[in-house]
Amino acid sequence: MTGLDCLFNPQSVAIVGASREPGKVGHEIVSAMLAAGFEGQIFPVNPKADEIEGLPCFPDLPAIGAVPELVVIVVSSKFVLKVIEQCATLGVKAAVIITSGFKESGDSGAELEKQVSRVARSHDLRLVGPNCIGVMSTRAKLNASFAGELPAVGGVGYLSQSGSLLAAIVDMANASGIGFSKLISIGNKADVNELDVMRHFGEDPETEVVAGYLETIGDGDAFIRQAEMVSQRKPILLIKSGVTDAGARAASSHTGRLAGTESAYECVFERAGVIRCESIKMQFDLARAFANQPLPLGGHVAVIANAGGAGIMAADAIDRGNLELAPFSDETMQVLTTGLPKAANISNPIDLLGDALSDRYEIALSAVLSDPGVDSVLVMLSPHATTECVTTAKTVARCANAQSEKPVLACFLGAGRIREAVEVLRAGGIPQYDSPESAVATIKAMSTYSRWRARPKRVVKLFPVNRHRVERVIRRHLRQGVHELGEVQTKDILQAYGFVTPKSAVATTAEQAANIAAQIGYPVVLKVWAPEIIHKTDVGGVKTDLTGSQAVMDAFDLMMYRIPKKLPDVNIPGILVEQMCTTGREVILGMNRDPRFGPLMMFGMGGKLVEVLEDVVFYPAPLTAEEAKEMLVSTRTYELLAGLRGEEGVDIDAIAEALQRLSQLVTEFPQIKEIDINPFVVGLAGTTPVAADAMMTIEPA
Repeated sequence: MTGLDCLFNPQSVAIVGASREPGKVGHEIVSAMLAAGFEGQIFPVNPKADEIEGLPCFPDLPAIGAVPELVVIVVSSKFVLKVIEQCATLGVKAAVIITSGFKESGDSGAELEKQVSRVARSHDLRLVGPNCIGVMSTRAKLNASFAGELPAVGGVGYLSQSGSLLAAIVDMANASGIGFSKLISIGNKADVNELDVMRHFGEDPETEVVAGYLETIGDGDAFIRQAEMVSQRKPILLIKSGVTDAGARAASSHTGRLAGTESAYECVFERAGVIRCESIKMQFDLARAFANQPLPLGGHVAVIANAGGAGIMAADAIDRGNLELAPFSDETMQVLTTGLPKAANISNPIDLLGDALSDRYEIALSAVLSDPGVDSVLVMLSPHATTECVTTAKTVARCANAQSEKPVLACFLGAGRIREAVEVLRAGGIPQYDSPESAVATIKAMSTYSRWRARPKRVVKLFPVNRHRVERVIRRHLRQGVHELGEVQTKDILQAYGFVTPKSAVATTAEQAANIAAQIGYPVVLKVWAPEIIHKTDVGGVKTDLTGSQAVMDAFDLMMYRIPKKLPDVNIPGILVEQMCTTGREVILGMNRDPRFGPLMMFGMGGKLVEVLEDVVFYPAPLTAEEAKEMLVSTRTYELLAGLRGEEGVDIDAIAEALQRLSQLVTEFPQIKEIDINPFVVGLAGTTPVAADAMMTIEPA
């Protein structure tokens, strides 16, 4: 039996620090173990007591005379190390340290936690905590916690970094009938962390849904890999708190400022198939459905109601959720026409009328479940005077369980009159929701997850590139202590990875600028050339659409006069004269290297308004072709790129390829911290997109 198996299915449990005094944690855990009906051996350990709750008490672990499979530690933090050393000597495989006073309390506590972890690791002893509330396993009747009454048996495995929140989850679950397989409070994560628990839940045959609350994620790359593996088999529903964007404000690039922690978690969860829950209610809503209903094959929803208004509310929620009301087949329409009153509305949403009894629900539900165009069904009920609430609930459960291929969700509106019907639905495995919006949000989450699981295998294309050229540029600048690369140096790197940049050259005099412009061809752009000036427009360092030699010379002289007055300490070697891109849409491509999850790619509408519109999306590198295109589609302004109202769209494939090339660059060079290509000018299909401006920040890998 492995360490985590011993945590959730031990044959014997010792509670070190067990207490005779009600209200003390050591007493409550013994009481909880007994109340849950644990069938293994329970060993209270307390040198000052002979028995606790009728159980013989032992002065220490060696005095038990047997090796407990799980040890729960509730003694003061200064005694914990000694207890762990006893566990190690005896060969105990798993321990839960309830006690606080470790790294959450300061440096001395952190050092003590390291000592405890060191002993445990050297003896293959798995630790939960410290500073946690314990573990529960419903089928094993194990309640080694002080989180409250053991919940009902179910298919949800729950992990929480907050003990207090887990106690609230348990209380809410017991009140609402949510069943769990196992629950664990991981506390300080001195040993067992979210990855260990996710892996165990993913392999656990008793767990159908993985849910949890996290405040921190240690190894971001490992989290993505582990979550993606588990999500292939089981849905992961996570609440993630402690998300702020404070670090983003210090970034120099547009991408870095727009990234932030919130964006990082959103795109990483999307990549790994994790479903982000904004609240405990939402998490429970989704858990009910995922644990009891099959996944939908698509987003076509059928709505059955006995009130027109309720059906319209559901239809509105379906439209807002980018789902579709399922069009019914001719066979379905025929069954509904024959079986329902003439006054009933047989199109979707179906209105059975206010006097509908359970027989009408059975006709409608059986018909739409047999329709191949229907992916999921929402059954709604408003309790009128003649409504058969309980009988209808039994009918819904019977019909849904008879076919078991499509998810059926219920939204019985009301309170007192539907209470018994709700219990019938729960007993039948039919998720019940108090509003059509909550029910539809659940259907959308199920549909999105189903689509994620059906996605093609990830294949990342590698392009032929000149890595040595990039290595030379980065190595030279790091050796010189230069971390912010200007436009010329960044474009040199981009060219090595297949990007096309405008013709350009640096001028040191107005006359030289005019000569370069004549050779390049008008119109041209003038840009101040100084690595320290990242955002050139902020200091008047960009002049566009210059069409003659005099205009070029005047613009050159004006820049060289005004900019040194604004930035007297900045050395300006010259002005970049560049061919101007006159046609195409301006977009932005970028990357920000997140300290937890690595390079996050960004795409959005470019130009000066990028931070005003904030119409950008992020996704972890490396990118597949499908993921690159999905980034484009996910922006609000995608229709402008694809072609709006008869206009011909830009080359979408060219943008997607550019994102993949940039993804390859930042994956192969971890020294690149941030990069912006803004604007990246893209024209009609068949034309060559141009990286018109770019900047980069580098640091030693």
